Formats: sequence, structure tokens, C-alpha cells
Amino acid sequence: MIRLAAFSIATLGFIGAASAEAPVERGSYLVNTILTCGNCHSPKGPPQAVAGKDFSGGLRFDEPPFDVTAPNITPDKATGIGSWSDADIKKLLRTGVRPNGTPIASVMPTGFYEIITDGDMDAIVAYLRALKPVSNKVPDPIYKMPAPRQIFPGAEKPYTQAMLSDQMKNGFYLVTIGHCLECHTPMEKGRHDWSDMGRGGMEFPGPWGLSISRNITSSKTKGLGAWSDAEIKRAIIQGIDKDGNKLKPPMGFDYYAHMTDADLDAVIAWVRTLPAKD
Repeated sequence: MIRLAAFSIATLGFIGAASAEAPVERGSYLVNTILTCGNCHSPKGPPQAVAGKDFSGGLRFDEPPFDVTAPNITPDKATGIGSWSDADIKKLLRTGVRPNGTPIASVMPTGFYEIITDGDMDAIVAYLRALKPVSNKVPDPIYKMPAPRQIFPGAEKPYTQAMLSDQMKNGFYLVTIGHCLECHTPMEKGRHDWSDMGRGGMEFPGPWGLSISRNITSSKTKGLGAWSDAEIKRAIIQGIDKDGNKLKPPMGFDYYAHMTDADLDAVIAWVRTLPAKD
């Protein structure tokens, strides 16, 4: 599992008590669990992050319409985001635009981040500021053609902290900032078809072979409709399906394993509401 910079996840509080957490602790919880930032932004060895290189740049995505490498997001001023202002970081997360005005590749799921509460956004920035600076220059991105970002339905504006006290709203919030439907919804001509939300079918080649995203709708034959809550939770945090088969990356099992039970229950409760798609 990816090493945490300075804060043990075991010390972090529940999301429902987020307002009582120090911003850096809350940021660490989000970044190192549901956001799975290290899944892309940390170099792998494999399979764990290279020791001492956490968040210093990672996976390469060489596919139309871009060839990009997940950048260094440590506070290193020369190769990371140490020279960025807090507003610069927030602007990129909320709009997908760099400080110089250049849109980033759509593989970064910023279309799911506009929903992030102002408090959580502050916490994420605070945690990134607290990381150890690591010097690691990744290749400059190559954009072969424009790829407009898609805003996930319902994520058009920030939630309030009060909304997170409702389990279903919290579940939607977590599933959204975790960009779960980015992978579990099919694409047509480079765009997600949100009318087919949750049906899965996207292919992810990698060191693990070929991984195909699962149908996570309420279909009893193709999706999770016949699964118990415990079976869904095991799949999320252990990568083991209903029949005991080991699931493949890039699903971030090691990250989700450190989510609170309350958050996992909220995620499962909301996923149960996805209409059946066969």
C-alpha cells in the first residue's frame, strides 16, 4: 500500500465528524482513500509506490487524444506544484485548467470535483501542501486534439457540509468525488453515456492484464442486485467478488480499505439506487 507522507490513516476520524477534524487530517483521509490520488500520481514499483516518491508523478496515459503522465503534485517548486497558489490548485480541481490557462487531459476526473465542499477543498490543498517535496520531472503532456471535460450529473456545484449528514447524499458525494462512474459507465466516441450509468464494460490494460469494469447497477443477473451489502463491501475493500474471485486493478482496493464503515455503508446505499442495466 502507498505510504502516507506524515499522517497515519488509522488516526483519522469519520466523515460525519469532518468539521471537527484538522484540515490536513481530513485532506489525508480524502486523498488516501476515496480520491485514490496516489493510484495515478505515485510511481509504482510494482505494485506499491516507490519508497520516498509518493505523489511525485506516476502513470502514463498514451491514448487518443493525449499522451500524458500523471504529474508531480508534491510541493517541490521546480518539478511539482510548490509554486502554485492555493487558488491555482483549487482552480485546476474544479475546472480542469492549469494556472497558465491550459486545460489538462480529461483523464484527470475534474468533472467530478465541482461537488467538493469548500471545507474539503481547503483540506485537500492543506494536505498536498504538507507532503514532502520530491524532485521528479515527468514528461510534458502532449495534447493531440481537444477533449472537452464532462461534468458528472449532479456535481455541478459544491455540496455543503450539512448535506453530508444525510446518508444518501453522502453516498452520492463519495461515489462522485471517487469518480466511480467514470470507469463503470461505457463511453461512446470518447464521451460517457450517462443514460447507461453503471453498466461497466470499459477496458483497462495494464501489468495485471486486461481489466474490464463491472456492471454495478441493481441488475440481479449482470450487476449487484443479487449481492449482499457484505459482498459488495468485500469487493470494494478486498477486491474479491461474490463468488470469491480476485478482482483486478486499477480498482483502488488498498485505498478503499481505509474508509470508515459509515462511508462505505453510504457508498453501498447509493449504489443500490442505480437502475438495473443488463
